[in-house]
Amino acid sequence: QVQLKESGGGLVQPGGSLRLSCAASGSIASIFNMGWYRQAPGKQRELVATITSGGITSYADSVKGRFTISRDNAKNTVYLQMNNLKPVDTAVYYCNLDIAWQGRYWGQGRQVTVSS
Repeated sequence: QVQLKESGGGLVQPGGSLRLSCAASGSIASIFNMGWYRQAPGKQRELVATITSGGITSYADSVKGRFTISRDNAKNTVYLQMNNLKPVDTAVYYCNLDIAWQGRYWGQGRQVTVSS
């Protein structure tokens, strides 16, 4: 069985920074793509950023230049560094990992609130 544990997030003022982490544990051979999604109240879940096993990253236009996704393969962990946060970034953030021979797994979600 695979388990994902997210950490980080919280409340920050506009212009501030937060970091999210998502660690996978269990029987894991390797992890293909890793990604972060978010869902704001009343809106659909949207893709924020992804990173391939080779380290190639992609971002939603709304977060380019402000957010950075990274991964530590030895720790089966993906990170999302969020800088210059804006109120529109307020949402529940979910990690999503594509684990070899086991499929895609979602984290439990972490609340990020940007407010003064």
